[in-house]
Amino acid sequence: MDRPTQVRPNEVRSSEAKSNEVRAHDDKSVDKPMPDKRTHSIRILIADDHPIFRDGLRRLLEAEADMKVVGEACDGFEAVKLASEIKPDILLLDLAMPHHTGLEALRDLSMRAGGAGPLRIILLTAAAEKKQVVEALQLGARGVVLKDSATQLLLKSIHAVMGGEYWVGRESVSNLVQYLRNLMQSTSEEAKQKKFGLTPRELEIVSAVVAGYANREIADYFKISEDTVKHHLSNIFDKLGVSTRLELALFAVNQGLPLKTIV
Repeated sequence: MDRPTQVRPNEVRSSEAKSNEVRAHDDKSVDKPMPDKRTHSIRILIADDHPIFRDGLRRLLEAEADMKVVGEACDGFEAVKLASEIKPDILLLDLAMPHHTGLEALRDLSMRAGGAGPLRIILLTAAAEKKQVVEALQLGARGVVLKDSATQLLLKSIHAVMGGEYWVGRESVSNLVQYLRNLMQSTSEEAKQKKFGLTPRELEIVSAVVAGYANREIADYFKISEDTVKHHLSNIFDKLGVSTRLELALFAVNQGLPLKTIV
């Protein structure tokens, strides 16, 4: 009678270990999730009145794996409507659109439900004055990008804004308050340097006009003849493109001319 085959304890443990390794390998292959490149796509709404520009921008953005264009608007009114309906992550808003400008649309969105909420607005513009940039940021825009910027610059601005920062021109801005303070200060200094070709005497005459002095009073104040005052005013009108004393006073105040104190 044959003896039963004896299995050594070490062989049993070895066999069980191999079986466990196979099961563990199988479990890993089953549980491992497949990557989804579209899960975290940035949803973008484009608002611009030029169809060719919109089409080119859409193609550029959708070439990126993490971006998706979810709508297009041709003016400010439609931009506000679509932004409220489809709730994109980013609104690329043209500053100079007919009927309802980018700033007007931005103002509308900022007043809705206490602000644009999760919507992040980046203004696109061919050119923008510092005053417009300040107003846009104060109204809630998260970025201002020039239309002639390089493609990578626009993409960087979108990622920066999605990351919670601001973007102006060619750089991200982490401290908005300080940036606005510096911007407004530089704007004020530039305004003070504006003289529009006026001589020191002509600036004094403008200051007197703004203070409400008549020609006779200006002549007495500066100890010159009234004809000389009229001659100065004629030159000033030509240089500034105004035709009345009221227009001159408004121009001087609005342009921030470096006026002198007349008492």
